[in-house]
Amino acid sequence: MTGRQGAAASEQVDASTIRSVRPTPPLDAELAAALAALGDLSGARLTAENLAVQRARDTASRPRPTADELRVDGRFVVEELRVPGTEDRSDVTLVYARPADATGPLPVLYYLHGGGMIMGNAWSVLPRILRDWSGPLGLAVVSVEYRLAPETPYPGPLEDCHAGLLWTVDRADALGIDAGRVVIGGKSAGGGLAAALTLLNRDRGDGPAPVGQLLLCPMLDDRLDSPSAHQLAGVGLWDRASTAVAWQAYLGDGYGAPDLPSYAAPARATDLGGLPPTYIDVGSAETFRDENVDYAHGIWRAGGDAELHVWPGAFHGFDSVAPAAALSREARDARTRWLGRILGRARPQ
Repeated sequence: MTGRQGAAASEQVDASTIRSVRPTPPLDAELAAALAALGDLSGARLTAENLAVQRARDTASRPRPTADELRVDGRFVVEELRVPGTEDRSDVTLVYARPADATGPLPVLYYLHGGGMIMGNAWSVLPRILRDWSGPLGLAVVSVEYRLAPETPYPGPLEDCHAGLLWTVDRADALGIDAGRVVIGGKSAGGGLAAALTLLNRDRGDGPAPVGQLLLCPMLDDRLDSPSAHQLAGVGLWDRASTAVAWQAYLGDGYGAPDLPSYAAPARATDLGGLPPTYIDVGSAETFRDENVDYAHGIWRAGGDAELHVWPGAFHGFDSVAPAAALSREARDARTRWLGRILGRARPQ
């Protein structure tokens, strides 16, 4: 193994040495118990060779709900839409949902699912989004089924997201949404895609002016050379080793290149000016901690607005693994408050 991939692999061998020099932050007690309950699954790492197995495991762990299940006995309107991709690319599938009893043009959360850009789907994220945000805040949601790497590497997934965004705002009246109140959001790899889409939308100037971007533990930096990337090697469900495999699948020969564009890996951006108000949250005990903190600093240095939460003792995806934990409930509440504030939608008490 040579080049960037070889360097990443050799550094992972020394993970225990790194942790002896840089002790890891302690895990929150409730979260640590939930992680321990997963047994061997908590230490399973993604490799290029086990990608098919990991995809099957991911599909089993978060089954895709049907449209009827998402409608929750008529509480929500749910439609699957096929929209044109850009140029010669295939059509893009969007899942559109809104509270059935909501009236007037609604604000919209344009959401990109997680899964390392190699797993996941637009449907499985919706039950929680509808329960936590769409219903209480009266907002519409558009979840994007972008194509996955390595079958479709960069820029294909990002262009899917951009094409879907343009189609959504162009048909705002028909969808009953307010094109002036769009939040671009996502979690993990979806958070990285959301950050990239916001940058692309800013620079191309052909889409909406979003009122916010919601970045939940976003995957931003392919270089994986931050202190937390080294410090948290081998900790939690998703660490530096798994992240490297995902970035390699997404970027192909561009992985680690010095001239990689910010649309491929948003941490490469040198100008974070002109971005909408941003919400970023991340755990103190996860690989993405420092790249997320640095991204918030970059927005502040450019004169922008960023709300940053670093949840003490939290690992990557903690709120999905332990949804009832106190820290998970606090994190969900903070996200909901920010969304309500940015969209002018008070959450019912």
